[in-house]
Formats: sequence, C-alpha cells, structure tokens
Amino acid sequence: MPPKKAAARQEPSIPAIPDNTSFSPESFERELKSLAAKAKDETWARAARREITAYGRVILLLTLAAASANASVAALSPVYGAIPASIWHSTVVASALFTGWSSNLHLRRLLPANRPLAGFLPILAAYVPAVQFFLSNGSFSASTWFGPRWGPVVVEALTLFPLLAATTACVATELESATGIDEIVRLPRWIGDAMPGIGSWTVFRLAESLTAVAGTVSSSAPAVVSWLSTRVASQLAIAAAYCTVAPFSRLWLYAVPAILHALALNSHLAGSPWALASTNRGLKGDGWVVLDRRESITGYVSVVENLSQGFRVLRCDHSLLGGEWTRFPANPVAEPIYGVFVMLEAVRLVNVPGKVENDADASCLVIGLGIGTAPAAFVAHGIDTTVVEIDPAVHDFASQYFHLPSNHTAVLEDAVGYTARLVAEQSGELSADSVDGCFDYIVHDVFTGGAEPISLFTLEFLQNLHALLKPSGVIAINYAGDFALTPIKAVMLTIRTVFPACRIFREHPREAGSTGPDFANVVIFCTKQGERDADITFRTPRKADLLNSETRKHFLVPKHEVVGADFRSTEEARIVRRNDTEQLAESHAESALGHWAVMRRVVPAKVWELW
Repeated sequence: MPPKKAAARQEPSIPAIPDNTSFSPESFERELKSLAAKAKDETWARAARREITAYGRVILLLTLAAASANASVAALSPVYGAIPASIWHSTVVASALFTGWSSNLHLRRLLPANRPLAGFLPILAAYVPAVQFFLSNGSFSASTWFGPRWGPVVVEALTLFPLLAATTACVATELESATGIDEIVRLPRWIGDAMPGIGSWTVFRLAESLTAVAGTVSSSAPAVVSWLSTRVASQLAIAAAYCTVAPFSRLWLYAVPAILHALALNSHLAGSPWALASTNRGLKGDGWVVLDRRESITGYVSVVENLSQGFRVLRCDHSLLGGEWTRFPANPVAEPIYGVFVMLEAVRLVNVPGKVENDADASCLVIGLGIGTAPAAFVAHGIDTTVVEIDPAVHDFASQYFHLPSNHTAVLEDAVGYTARLVAEQSGELSADSVDGCFDYIVHDVFTGGAEPISLFTLEFLQNLHALLKPSGVIAINYAGDFALTPIKAVMLTIRTVFPACRIFREHPREAGSTGPDFANVVIFCTKQGERDADITFRTPRKADLLNSETRKHFLVPKHEVVGADFRSTEEARIVRRNDTEQLAESHAESALGHWAVMRRVVPAKVWELW
C-alpha cells in the first residue's frame, strides 16, 4: 500500500499557549504578528523550491535504484549467463520495491532519530560488488551450491534486495513530506493515494531502460567513461552517486573497506592490471591463464588458455565462442577443439548443379565470427570471404589471439541491418525473391549467452539470406538447442519454409536411452535448388579440403544425421516471424540452463567464477 500522507490532509492545528502566558490583547496581537511573519516568509517560490527538491531527490533515488538493478544482473552474467541471471531478477526487484514501499515507517522506527535511513544507502551500495565477489568465489560459491536457476536469487537477495528496499523506503519518506499531485489538481482521494506508487514505479521502469542503454560500452567513448561503464566500476560509481542523496555522516567510513577491496582485490574489476593479475594467481594452480579481457557490447569477452592441456578459448559471459589447440602448429590453419565449426566448412562439399568449381571464383558470407575457424578455412581455400560480426572485441581477439587471417572483409555491425541493406541494394525495384544473389556459400553461426539471437532466426531474416544466395549456392546454419524443447522444432520449421531441401546433422550422436535434456549443436545444410532432403548430397573430400588438419579428417564430413523422431517436444511448432517470436523465446531459459551445465563440464567452475 502506498504511504498515507496523513500530515498533508490534517487541518493545521493552533499552537498551544503555555500555561504561564497570560491571555491578553497584547499577547494575542503579538501572536498574530508572528503568524503573519511566518506566512510572509512562506512564499510561493520557497514552497515550489522545496517541492522541486523533494521530487528531484525521488527521481534521483529511483534512477540509482534502477541503475543498481541493471549493474547487478550484468555482474552475475559471467558466472551464470545473461539469461539465467535474469530469470528471477524482475521478481527480486519487484519484491524489494514492494518491501521498501510498504515498510518505510517500520524501518525508520528501527533506526535512531539521528541516523536517517538515507545515510546507510552509500554503505549498502558499496558492499554490493564485494559481497557478490565472495558469493561467487571460494569454498562457498552460490553457483556451485545452488546452480544457475537459484544461485542468482541467493546472491541478489543478499545484495541487491536490501539496497533497493532501503532506497524505496527513502522514496516513500520523501513523498510523504511533499505535496501530493492530488492536492494540486484536486483529484479524488483514492486516486491521490495511488499516484505516488504508480508514479514511482513508472519512473523506476523508465530509468531502468535508460540506464541499461547508458551502460552499453562504446568503443569511441573516452577511456574513463568506458571504464565506468564496466560492471564492477559502474557499481562503485553508483555507490558514490548515492552519497549525493544521503546526509554526510561518519557512517560513510564503513564503506571504505568495501571500496578498497573492489579497487585492490576484486578480480572482476575490468581494466585493472592488478585485478587481472589477481585472477591469474587464482587460476595458476589449475593450469589456466586469462590472456586478455574486455567489456563489450555483447558481454564480458576474454581469451583463456589451458596451459597444461594446450588449448585456448574465446569466452563471452558464460559461453564459449570457440577454441583451438595451441600445442599443434597452424599449418596452414589452426586445429579447432570443436568439430561443429569444421562441419560448417562442408558447404563446399555439397553437390549442386552449376556450382562454382574453382574456389578462387567463389564468395562466402559468414554471419557470426567466433574465433574465426570457418572463415580462416575459407580464406585458406582462396574464397573471397565476408564476415559479419556485431562485437568489435570478438573480431579484435580473434585476429590477435587466434589464427584469423587479415585478408577477409570485416563488417562490424548487426547482421539484420546489414543483410537487409544488401538485399535492398541488389534488388532495387525487384522483390527479394527475384534477386539472383551474390554469395556461393553462406555460413550462419551465431550463439552467445546460452541461447541463439532470436532476430537471426526469423522468417524475414532467412528470406534475406535466401535472396543473397546464388541459385547454385549452399547455406549452413549452426543451431544449439535442446531436442526435448519446442524452439529447435520452430527453427527447423522456419528454415524449411525458406529452404525446402535441407539435411540436419548433430555434432555428436544422441546418448542412447537418455530421456532427459538433449542439448546439442546441429548444422543444417540447405540449397536453393531441390525440393527434397534427398537432394542434399556431399562429395568425397579431397586432400586439399582437409588443410592438413587431423580435426577435419574426423569432422569435416557430417555423420550423425537428425531424423524426425529426434524432436521430442509434443507441442506444435510455429514459424518464427519478426512479430511472433514468443515460442522461441519462452524456452530460452531452459535452453540456457542446459547450456550452463554443459559449459561447467567443459571448463572448471573456478575459471567462470574468477572471470
């Protein structure tokens, strides 16, 4: 319930006259003059200034609360993944706001009169990154004990919840002292009672969306601004901003240990050389090292190497974008640790009438870079290769730490906008179906955060890829999903609507007798020509196709074909359209949870937790 503005609705009381004051015309006149002087001092401008200050503090408090909520879920993403960290996040936030709003009077009664609740806000905010760090590392790791579904709830219940509840209680207190909107425009009482709560929630949600946009790191931003946009640094900046709405107090000294810990000992503080050194000290005993890391537009991106086994991976939040062996020389290409990326290269082996015979005359569009396994192979074959990658950090790391050759065309932007613009340039006045296409091969390989970007699997996007593919062209689409859930069925239905002739292959065979989750990487090969799956055939690879690679000897030719019975969901699938993505999105959480478990088996928990 919103706080009652009882003081604002009561009639002003007449000050009591002390017993020892005699009531006389002179004293009555003095009292009238005193009241008149007070009324004269209470000018409209002064009252308006007081109201503006009160509402300004309310807006600032709600903005800081919204920024804290965004920073919290971002800080949990490297340990849990963006989707698992968000499953119960809104519930925790709403519960904290309701608790603070409804119990502000009780909270104030628990504190001494000379210790207003607002004075504790900077302290609560300063300890959020420290407590989150301790709950993600050491013998008690919330992610290890509670898993990806409940771990974020435990962490935010102990960090974000108290901060938001206290902030909202201060908001309620400020609104109690301000003149309500119903007093100004004379609204009915029941509307006036609801307005503070509705208005506060609206301001909070607006600030939540604005601070989420403001937190996106821009490569062109000044270094200080970019650093303050990183996860732990942004939490420290929010704690400092809370000081502007809290009365100065010696209580702030209690925040110093938390700040010193964040600056000197928190290994999650991106951009700090001593923090990276701290991370590597913690990983040294397990044979791992972080070579480089960066906050970017798709999440926390880092290059991690296993020194004992001799391989290197590219990480984004709680998922791996690819990896390659470092103990084998690149001759002429590196040996990847994942066979699925080699399977994508089999687009060159599909038999299609009129297909280009000479690789030097072929062109390829790669959507989603990863570490560049497939693009590097296409370039090695002499194919003109264009790579579309939304994250500049991924392209930088693939070029610097992996074997991505420089002789390719890099397009660093969203693939949806790029392909739509390319189709429009090609088609002119023609429809997309009338475009002959400009690419012999298209490789569609996008995955991050434990799920596929929905916009890149809609009917409209796939139709653009169809338009960009030559009549004799071949497309390979990598999709990672759970065969027990509906999204993979919906994606396949959408792909087959655009490309009728397709064959699907898993990276590994399905585990016999398994009835639980069946999370797997699959590659779908399709052509413009043909109306049946049987029209998709592969030629026998030649020695030159293997690029002197042992991994390609085993994985280049797809082996584990998917049949209709492998799709175990009984729900009827719908085509994924731009304005109808609910079916694909509704199971993203379960798919991301399954992916989290797979990632914890591939890389030890400590590597994920120390960042």
